[in-house]
Amino acid sequence: MSETVNTFEAQQQGRPTGPLVRGYEVIIGFETHAQLSTASKIFSRASTAFGAEPNTQACAVDLALPGTLPVMNKGAVERAIKLGLALGSHIAPRSVFARKNYFYPDLPKGYQISQFEIPVVQGGAVSFFVGEEQKTVRLVRAHLEEDAGKSLHEDFIGQSGIDLNRAGTPLLEIVTEPDMRSTAEAVAYAKELHKIVTWIGICDGNMQEGSFRCDANVSVRKPGEKLGTRREIKNLNSFKFMQQAIDYEIRWQIDEIEDGREIEQATVLFNPDTGETRAMRAKEDSSDYRYFPDPDLPPLVIAADWIERVKAAMPELPRAMAERYVRDHGLSEYDAAQLTQSAALAGYFDEAVSAGATPKLASNWITGEMARRLNAAEIGIEAAPVKAQQLAQLVKRIADGTLPNNAARQVFEALWTGEGSDVDAIIEAKDLKPMNDAGALDKILDEVIAKNAKNVEEYRGGKEKALNALVGQVMKASGGKANPAQVTELLKAKLS
Repeated sequence: MSETVNTFEAQQQGRPTGPLVRGYEVIIGFETHAQLSTASKIFSRASTAFGAEPNTQACAVDLALPGTLPVMNKGAVERAIKLGLALGSHIAPRSVFARKNYFYPDLPKGYQISQFEIPVVQGGAVSFFVGEEQKTVRLVRAHLEEDAGKSLHEDFIGQSGIDLNRAGTPLLEIVTEPDMRSTAEAVAYAKELHKIVTWIGICDGNMQEGSFRCDANVSVRKPGEKLGTRREIKNLNSFKFMQQAIDYEIRWQIDEIEDGREIEQATVLFNPDTGETRAMRAKEDSSDYRYFPDPDLPPLVIAADWIERVKAAMPELPRAMAERYVRDHGLSEYDAAQLTQSAALAGYFDEAVSAGATPKLASNWITGEMARRLNAAEIGIEAAPVKAQQLAQLVKRIADGTLPNNAARQVFEALWTGEGSDVDAIIEAKDLKPMNDAGALDKILDEVIAKNAKNVEEYRGGKEKALNALVGQVMKASGGKANPAQVTELLKAKLS
C-alpha cells in the first residue's frame, strides 16, 4: 500500500471526464506490486522460489534475528532501472530506504523496509488502447520494497499459522495518478503494465502465485463536485476479478451515497464467490506509519553509466516495436498495438512476415481468426497449432489469388485441427483451387443475374450494396471457388 500521494484533487484537475455511471464520475488510481525476478531476496541471499514448504526459505535476515543487517540486492536495482527506462521515468541518482512501521503477525521486524520521500523511479506514463481509443495514465513513482510473509488460516482446525518464505521478497510498487475513469480503462491499464514488466523480464507476471498484484483506489462524485472518499480494493490477482470488483465497488458507493450515507475511507477485499467487496480495516494515511530513514541502509546511488549499461541490454520495447510496424509495414496504430501484446505474439508476426507473408494480411489473420481461436482454446500464441511458417504460406496463397477467403478459412481449420500440415497439399486434397474455367464462371454469372432481377434493378438504380448480394450468390453457386474481386468486376461489366 502506498501513501506517497494524497493529492487526488490537485492531480486530477484537467483530466478528461469518462462515461458517467448513474450520473456519477468514476475516479480510479492503481498501486501494483510486481515481484522482481531475482533468484534471491532483496536484502538477503534466501531463495525466492515459489512453492517451498512453509518457513524453509526464511534466513536470519528475513526473520529479523538480533544482529542481522540487510544488504541490497544489485539485481533488484537493475530491474527497477529497467522499469524506469521502459516507462520513460526519471531514475533517481540517489534514493533512500525508509522504515514503514506497522504491526502484523507476518511482519517479523515490526516494520517494512520501503521507500518514501525519494523513490528510485519517478514519473513516467503507460499508454494503451481501450477499443480503438488510445489512453495514457501518468505514473507517480515506482519504489523498491520488501514483501511481508503470509498468514495461513486453517479453518478445519481453527488455527492460523505464519509462512515467512515470502518475507524479504523484492517488490516494485508502481503507483499511478488517479487518471482512470472507467473499469475498462483500469483493466486495460493493468494488462498493459503486466505486458511491460513481463516483456522486459523483471517479473514473471504470474498473478495466481502473487507475482503481480493490483490494488485499485476507487471513488465516485457528481461532475464538478469535490472528489469523493476513496476505498482501496486490495490484492486483485486476475483481470476478471479486477473488473468485477471495481464494478461492484462503483455500484456500492453510488448506492450508499444515494441512500444518504457517507463513504468512509477503507481497505476492502473482493470475494469472487459472492462478487462483493467488504471492508477489512480503516484506511491508513502516511502519517500512521511513522516513516523514517532506515539507519542500516545507506542511500542507493545509481551512476549514469550503470543506467546506460542497462539501457544497452534492453530488448526493443513494445511501443517502439509498434511504431516500427506502423512505419515499416503500414499497419494502423491499433493493429500494431494488438500485435505487441506480448513478445511471443510479436515474434510470431515477425516470423510470418520473414517467411513471405504480406504484413497487413498476416496482421488481419493473427488479430482476427487466430486471436478468436486462441481465446476459445484459452491458450497463448506459443501453443497455437498453426505455426508462423504455415500462416505465411496460407497468406501467400490468399495474396496470389489461389485462395478466396472462404476457402482460406477451410485451410486454416485443417491446419488448426491437424488434418493437414502443408497448405498446398490441403488445397489439393479439398479441391479448393479457384475456378479458372471462364466459361463455367460466365454461365454462373448469367444464371445469378437471371434469378435476382430485383438486385439487378436496384444496382442499376444506384444501390451499390445490391452488387454485394449478387457477388454472394455467385460465390455460393461456385462453392466458394470463384475469386470475389474477379466476380465483382465481371458483374459490373455485365450490368453496365
